[in-house]
Amino acid sequence: MLYIYTEISKYMITFLMILYCLECVIYEIKGEPVFDHNGIVIRQRIYFVLIQILAFSTLCLKLGQLDYAFLGVMDLIVLLSTVVLMEMIYPSVNKVLANNMIMLIGIGFIIISRLDFNKTIRQFVIVTVSLCLALVLTKLFSYYKKIRDLYIVFAVIGLAILLMVLILGHTVNGSKISFSIAGLKFQPSEFAKIIFVIFIAGAFAVADKFYRVLLICVVAAMYVLALVFSRDLGNALIFFITFLFVLFIATRNYAFLILGFMGGAGASVIAYRMFSHVRVRVQAFLDPFSKIDNQGYQITQSLFAISCGGFFGMGLSKGVPEDIPFVESDFIFSAVSEEMGAIAAVCLLMICFSSFMILMRNAMINRSRFCRLLLVGSAVLYIFQVFLTVGGGIKFIPLTGVTLPFVSYGGSSVMTSIFLFMICQGVIVVNNDKLYEEWLEENDDSEEEYSDYDEEEDTNS
Repeated sequence: MLYIYTEISKYMITFLMILYCLECVIYEIKGEPVFDHNGIVIRQRIYFVLIQILAFSTLCLKLGQLDYAFLGVMDLIVLLSTVVLMEMIYPSVNKVLANNMIMLIGIGFIIISRLDFNKTIRQFVIVTVSLCLALVLTKLFSYYKKIRDLYIVFAVIGLAILLMVLILGHTVNGSKISFSIAGLKFQPSEFAKIIFVIFIAGAFAVADKFYRVLLICVVAAMYVLALVFSRDLGNALIFFITFLFVLFIATRNYAFLILGFMGGAGASVIAYRMFSHVRVRVQAFLDPFSKIDNQGYQITQSLFAISCGGFFGMGLSKGVPEDIPFVESDFIFSAVSEEMGAIAAVCLLMICFSSFMILMRNAMINRSRFCRLLLVGSAVLYIFQVFLTVGGGIKFIPLTGVTLPFVSYGGSSVMTSIFLFMICQGVIVVNNDKLYEEWLEENDDSEEEYSDYDEEEDTNS
């Protein structure tokens, strides 16, 4: 009987994830208005609840521990109450983006609890605290004009954080990425990502001269160099790509984009020659099976896990993803593929891409130059980190050691991912309120025409 239930739940979870992703596709096809998709939102939450119930009941029955059932209940209470409370406080919040966030967090809880229950408890506490703080951040960023004017302050704070890690940080796997306070480990570069995006969005929003653009490039280069000297090359690459695309959107100059990619290619060659751990990762990427006992062990085990899962997975707790070193952080996608299947893993990527598209769409319709750049920077930062994590796990690119946002284990990572999305929700709410008023007027046969103005006064203030 237990075998039948676990097998049925495996296929049901896959089916429900497909339905969830179809709702994301329908949302993209329908387009605006963003506040008129309650049917999609409700159905997505039903799928989410059913997935959580099936997954945690399977773990509870398979492992014979009621702790998993309790965790599943608490997971549902916290995540669902968060989105409901968010909608009560901010009625024009993007509900599909909020659904995507809790779905990704929920999948992370499922896989991490399968790997290490104690780590899931720590992750759960951090997620709960982060969501409470993020509700305040959403309100704070509705006053985006005041925040935009503090871009110099953000530039200084972000650099100070990275320099502090460079001087005081602990070396982990060849990189200085963290330090401890009162026994708690932090990765300040994760928080610096948010500060960096706010800085470049605010700076480019008021950059009306070439010398200002050049000055912003110099400060951004200081961020990247601080990460390079810390040997945190994965995050250095994320910062660089994020800056490059925000620069392109702000200036509409293809020359900057081409020069940026050329410079990035040159920097990659220099990094390969300078850092031994980069050479090890590149060699493991090129031929992992010839070094399966040492440098290639992680990537080969990741590939084995993905191939073993097939389309529908081996089932929760039936695989051996723990054979992959750092599976709960760097290789969580491989664990999802092995136990939940390739279809579920692709659905996970579709949810990530849906979140990216929502952020980009809202950037396109936003009236404020600062908000547009903030949303673009956040979207690029998010999706490029997904690309690096998944690409490394499937041997598409060399390993970079970054986490999968919302899904991977890591307090700093999940906290900053939540903060990033909720900050974006803050600026989305302000614009949606304006769009909603206009939509009501249009449906009331108002003769007032749609005013497609751009807050250029933001640039000149």
